[in-house]
This record gives sequence, structure tokens and C-alpha cells, in this order.
Amino acid sequence: MTTREVPVVIITGYLGSGKTTLMQNILRQEKRKIALIVNDMGSINIDASILNKTGNRVAQVEMVEMQNGCICCTLRDEFMAEIERMSSDRSIEAIFVEASGISEPSSIAGAFLNYEELAENTRVYLKTIVSVVDADRIYREFLHSLSPDEDTEEGDIINLIMDQIEFCNLMVLNKTDLLTESQIQEVKAGLRALQQEAEMIECVKGDVDLDIILNRPDFDFDEVEAYSAVQRALNQCEHDDEKACVDEYGISSFVFEEKRPFNREAFNKLIEEYPEVLIRTKGYIWFSDDWKHIQLFEQAGRNASVTELSEWVSAWPDEELDKVVADFPDIKDDWDETYGDRCNQVVFIGKGYEKAGIVRLLYDCIEEAF
Repeated sequence: MTTREVPVVIITGYLGSGKTTLMQNILRQEKRKIALIVNDMGSINIDASILNKTGNRVAQVEMVEMQNGCICCTLRDEFMAEIERMSSDRSIEAIFVEASGISEPSSIAGAFLNYEELAENTRVYLKTIVSVVDADRIYREFLHSLSPDEDTEEGDIINLIMDQIEFCNLMVLNKTDLLTESQIQEVKAGLRALQQEAEMIECVKGDVDLDIILNRPDFDFDEVEAYSAVQRALNQCEHDDEKACVDEYGISSFVFEEKRPFNREAFNKLIEEYPEVLIRTKGYIWFSDDWKHIQLFEQAGRNASVTELSEWVSAWPDEELDKVVADFPDIKDDWDETYGDRCNQVVFIGKGYEKAGIVRLLYDCIEEAF
């Protein structure tokens, strides 16, 4: 098997967080020869254009622009082909990928690791996933200023930012010069409620030493996935019916599970009056007026949303269902005679709340007829 010696670093973070500025600073350091992939959703890759203006240093690296799609989905195969082609250049010491602002890092990492397993002769390996965080925006919009009146689009943005924070092994807190020291500490405490292990680095204008990014333990998908407070709650609290689990930061979490469906109107009312003590909520639910679709419920700060996803397996036609059960008999392990695989499973994370009170609010939304 070929030695895997070319580290790949994925730079994620929402639009305006400072990913391109970080890359400009890395390129200026001239410590190693770096290849760079820049992904942008638009037909014109603005980030690549900016990086091209950085100066002579860019001429010494190979830069590939990938646009009109996202490397976590529509451009996935093209992305891996470019990674492989770049690694064939023996002078390349590292490959940096500036992901689109709307990329999901878990999807990129999953695709990358799947490729590593299948391509036995590849020289590349996933070294680090960096999440660039706009500390000022987190302070203003997540910690304090989000209101229930924000529209769905803004709520989706905040949830995407939270996903990018939850799935990384290095957080770069950018724009810290816009905050006081006490505000920075407040931001850090809020982020630790979501991501408890990844190293945090404070910076101004994306000024981070390249060695900090490359000289660290290799990325571990399972470990990073377990970093998130949501996953920790699922792992640690799933069978704890008495109380919420509390971590060293004073953040508590619990998992709510119930087979019976929610009443949609009652649940929407709960969202409108959502408890402010809850920092993050994420999970799958279903409604009594829709036995077909899985719904994703997400909340970050004061923003909450419900999104229709795929279908419950038990909603499939009998012939398809019989085939799935024959191929995957384990699917019947948690099968309910009435509801099949339908269930509500939601993780709640917060500080200073009473679990019994939250659970009571949830059961008030359960459809009484079931």
C-alpha cells in the first residue's frame, strides 16, 4: 500500500467568517508548498479571484477553482479526482481546501474517508477540519440578538453555522478584535456548549500560524463526531430517565424519546414560545397528520425550525418493505406494532433548566388520540 503522506486540510465556515483571509495569510507564510482547492457555489469564484491577487506566493502553488456546486454533494467526485491529481506532484507538501460557506463538513469528511478506504494507492489523508468562526457574529446573533421573529432562512443559516462548529477538530475564532475580553470568554463558553474538545484559537484577520494547523493529531471521524454535545447526549444520556447529564462546563443534556406523534399545531406553538434556557436542540420527529415523512427539528439560540426529510421505512409499499426487512432484519429490533420505525428522538442541551419541565412541555404536544 502506498504511504499516505500528503495531509489535506478542509477549511469550513459560513460566508463572511474569514476563510479566504485565513488562506491568504497561510499562503504568505511560505513554509511549505501548498496546493489549494477553492469551492464556491456561484458561477464566478470570487474567493479564487481574491486569492489570485495575494501576490507572487500564489504563483508558487497550484490552485483549482470548483464552482457551480458544492464539494459535499454535487462536486464530490470531481473534488476527489482533483485531490488525487494534486497529490501525484511529489513537491506538494499539503493540500488545503476552502469549502463553500454552505458546505456540511461531516459530508465532506465522510466522502473523503470513504474514498481513502476504496483507493488503496492514494497518498492523501484527511489531517484537519478547521471551522472559521466569526466571533463577533456569534456574540451578536447567537448569544444575544436572535429573536423568534427571525425568518426561516436566517434560522437555517444559524443551524448551518452550528453544524460547522460541531464537526471540526480545530476552531479558529476570527474577528476577536471586535469584542472585549469578557465577550470573547462568553463566546467561548457558548461554543463549548456545542463542541467540547476541539482546540480553539483566537485570531484577528485570519492570522494563524500554518504549523498550528498541520502539527497536530490526525483527524479522527468517530472521535470528532463524538465531540459534539448532541452526540455526547445520545451516547451518555440515552437510557437515563431520571435526570439530565451535566458536563464540566455546567451544560446539561438529555434525550427525549417517544413513539407517539406530535400534534403539529401544538408543536409549532411550543416553538414560538421556546424556552430560552435551551442552547441547542436537534433530532427527528413526526406529526399525527403525516405518517409518511421524517421531520428534522433543529434549534440554535432563539431560532428553531422543522424541515421535512425522507420517508419512514414503515411508510414504504409492502413489497419494498418486505425486501428491506429481508436484507436488513435488524431494522425490526425497535419496530413498533402500531408505529413501525416512527418515533421522536430529540437531544436537548442547555444550562439552568429543569428537565421535568421541558419534558412536560413536550408531552403537552403529543397527540392525545394515539
